[in-house]
Amino acid sequence: MADLKSYSIVTMAYWGFTITDGALRMLVLLNFHAMGYSPLELAYLFLLYEAMGILTNFIGGWVGARFGLRLTLFSGLFLQILALTMLAFLPDTIPAASAVIYIMITQAMSGCAKDLTKMSSKSAVKLVVPPDGDSLLFKWVSILTGSKNALKGAGFFVGGFLLSTVGFFNGLMIMAVGLLIILILCAILLTQELGKSKVKIKRRELVFKSRSINLLSAARIFLFASRDVWFVVGLPVFLSSVAGWSFDQTGAFMAIWVIGYGIIQALVPKILKRTNDSQTAVLSATKWGWGLSVIPLLILLMINMMPGENIILMLVGLLIFGTVFAFNSSLHSYLIVVLSDHDKVSLNVGFYYMGNAIGRFMGTLLSGLVYQFYGLSACLGVSSIMIFISVILVGRIKNE
Repeated sequence: MADLKSYSIVTMAYWGFTITDGALRMLVLLNFHAMGYSPLELAYLFLLYEAMGILTNFIGGWVGARFGLRLTLFSGLFLQILALTMLAFLPDTIPAASAVIYIMITQAMSGCAKDLTKMSSKSAVKLVVPPDGDSLLFKWVSILTGSKNALKGAGFFVGGFLLSTVGFFNGLMIMAVGLLIILILCAILLTQELGKSKVKIKRRELVFKSRSINLLSAARIFLFASRDVWFVVGLPVFLSSVAGWSFDQTGAFMAIWVIGYGIIQALVPKILKRTNDSQTAVLSATKWGWGLSVIPLLILLMINMMPGENIILMLVGLLIFGTVFAFNSSLHSYLIVVLSDHDKVSLNVGFYYMGNAIGRFMGTLLSGLVYQFYGLSACLGVSSIMIFISVILVGRIKNE
């Protein structure tokens, strides 16, 4: 079992990374939108970010189980530093088509980095909780997940602030130097190996999981696609172009949404006190999932009934969406950890977050595509359909 010191080091490194991850997303989105990129072109910039997350989680879970979580953590931090530096030195004279490819490559590296660090931290929490501590595990997973999202929201604000104050290049370099300091400290302080499996990992175990893990991973695909279909491109472009908000205002709202969502995630175990094992978690995830599925439809109904207040109604509705989404996400994150045994936790967590990356890839692509041709209202309609599918999949876990 891992010691708390090692787990704390991994978690703090992940927190530092998360701030840069959110800030980088906002810097790229707002900077290149201001340069005239269309919503679909903006979505293209992030596609490799999500696609590489699919591959990274698939391979990273095996690497973590085979060689330990220190390797995956250090690799993630290094890749993010390299991605930030490369993007900062994007040549001014490069043709537009080549610039898109160059940016996509840096985002691909950042996508690998994000999932290597996330998988390291999410796997490590299983290693410090006693085998019979399912209730404690729910609390710790929720705190970790909630704090991560709160800090990513803070990163959105940081990104908008840096772009408005020091500019694109300086903002990226400030974050790269900060992460370099974190990497050096981790290399010095993190001496214990974490997560290395004591049993041999069979090749078939990379793909063939238990029925519960497969259903939960599939549900995760549609849950996160339902969020990103409006959140990644549609909402920030809508706020910037239709609502006329500044970089700071757009970044601040995105930050408030994610920070609030993260805080609620951390509080879920205190609210759902009767959820203390996999069976009760499945029941809770199903109930909260049905509630989530109707919220986008209610937002659309209210907008059509009161078109003059559409921006305010939409933003209030999306804040409510974030609250209920936090319960669903927290329950899903708990389920993947509690359903995994200690020796294969990184393997299963990697597979599960591969589903997460697939969902984000789908959501990112559809966010640019649907928004460009049909607007933000259509993005919300697609979101509701995806949540419905996710709930059906989660509900089937209880039949095992």
